[in-house]
Amino acid sequence: MTIHPALHVLPEVREALEAGRPVVALESTIISHGMPYPQNVAMATEVEQIVRDGGAVPATIAVLGGAPHIGLGRHNLELLASDPTVAKVSIRDLPHVIATRGHGATTVASTMRLAALAGIRVFVTGGLGGVHQGAQDSMDVSADLTELSLTDVAVVSAGVKSILDIGRTLEVLETLGVPVVGYGTDEFPSFFSRSSGYAAPMRVDDVGTLAEMMRVKWSLGLHGGISIANPVPAEEEIPADRMTTVIDAALRESEAHGIRGKDITPYLLGRLVELSGGASLKTNIALVRSNARLGAALAVAYAALPD
Repeated sequence: MTIHPALHVLPEVREALEAGRPVVALESTIISHGMPYPQNVAMATEVEQIVRDGGAVPATIAVLGGAPHIGLGRHNLELLASDPTVAKVSIRDLPHVIATRGHGATTVASTMRLAALAGIRVFVTGGLGGVHQGAQDSMDVSADLTELSLTDVAVVSAGVKSILDIGRTLEVLETLGVPVVGYGTDEFPSFFSRSSGYAAPMRVDDVGTLAEMMRVKWSLGLHGGISIANPVPAEEEIPADRMTTVIDAALRESEAHGIRGKDITPYLLGRLVELSGGASLKTNIALVRSNARLGAALAVAYAALPD
């Protein structure tokens, strides 16, 4: 296992990687642009502990002072959670933020790429980016989808963010050859809700089979990730019909204000918290916890497979 020399790897993470122990990558955009302070830093700290309790080592990923960091100390989590200068950094932005020695919170796409450079195979996030509403005119499609077709990392999420066009997102993932697996479900989840109206292309009910899928895919030279859709726990979900009403209102507001591109997702997530009376934030935190538990179990199972 070779770790790219440009990466700053936390000693705890480096030791685990060199010993072949399970490691779980975590993104940082959810900290800086996905939740308000101080809930964001509390969530980040709790999720790292959930991963540890599950037998794996957490590696939150970000760019700090122009250096890609694999694993963060508490002071760096605080910086990401509270510093307004932290940029949202996807794949296209990595060269710029590194060259200008800036701070950057990594999206799903850039977290995947940096995790792969460190040799990490399992990544936990909240929800995937995808095809935005109205993308047939705007061509607004997240780089998360193309990265899933390129980078050998299994991504555990609660499905595609429900502010997106889920049907078109699933079609693009199929075109790109990305396996999309519903964990314990026949229906693809929609982030805040367990249902979306779309079938999960595949279903797996145990982490051992997920780990074997990872091994088989990459051993066959089938490059790219696996999208593992883990529905939010039933007691924590917001019913899809209620959430649709809230999302439609937020989308109308974003259109009226001319908010587009990479600014639209953090804007919409913030408005959903307000319009739902805080319910969306509670559900967001619950689904990340659930994903962290599954991701830790998956990393442990994958690390236990024979070479």
